[in-house]
Amino acid sequence: MINLNGLGVAMITPFNKNGAVDYPALQRNTEHLINSDVGFLVVLGTTAETPTLSFEEQRSVLDFIIELNNKRLPIVAGLASNNTKALCDRISNFDFKGIDAVLSASPNYNKPSQNGIIEHFTHVADSSPKPIILYNVPSRTGSNMLASTTLKLAENDNIIAIKEASGDLSQVDEILRNKPDGFQVFSGDDALTLPMISSGANGVISVIGNALPKRFGSMVNQALFGQVIEAREMHHKLCPIIDAIFEEGNPTGIKTVMDIIGLCDDSVRLPLVPASKQLRDKLYNCLADLDVEIA
Repeated sequence: MINLNGLGVAMITPFNKNGAVDYPALQRNTEHLINSDVGFLVVLGTTAETPTLSFEEQRSVLDFIIELNNKRLPIVAGLASNNTKALCDRISNFDFKGIDAVLSASPNYNKPSQNGIIEHFTHVADSSPKPIILYNVPSRTGSNMLASTTLKLAENDNIIAIKEASGDLSQVDEILRNKPDGFQVFSGDDALTLPMISSGANGVISVIGNALPKRFGSMVNQALFGQVIEAREMHHKLCPIIDAIFEEGNPTGIKTVMDIIGLCDDSVRLPLVPASKQLRDKLYNCLADLDVEIA
């Protein structure tokens, strides 16, 4: 069984000014992460603007990262849909070479019951040759996976972890207290990473890690190894920029940060729009306060 720990990064998809995927920037970003304190890469998640990518673009981006990575880090691929049959069919016909696990969000918009969520993920797990990481993000899906639902799904041998982004630490604690051995829990919220690890979580699938993998990875590793004071100090330093990157949507904020430090352009695809000047100035100041080198 694959063992994921520490800092996982939900990678962005860089675009150039005409809206096409910027592969030189994608190469630069991928190497930037691999050469930092990153434990695994998450490709084609929400932060990648996957809903705005065609299936052909999704496959191209994924293959590009797989080849460049060359097995240096585990790769988790995002595959999700609110159409269970269509998702299972896609998984059944998917080329998983170079992919270690699948991150799959709870169905959005349909707002299924807890039994519906269980049935959905059971079918997904049965269809997949790779282990499944559940993703609970009620702010985007419109429904919350209760702790009891996660714990029921955790009994499935092909469901190995959850990315928990409910923001409900009581719910997270219930999962951590009662989960089976080997089932992993990852924060889906950068700002809650430290308290979740302190309660027993295995790490985070992060947005800010795209731009600041060494700083955020250091905080994650310090927390995992019990260096609480050091982790708390870095957590407090990073809180302002973590809060700021989500003010006008994701990945608008993180792409602006990456543009400021010279990793990629800040272009996003509609319905997202670039950051306002006010936010850009705020992010610039956050980076200056952290003594980050600015391009």
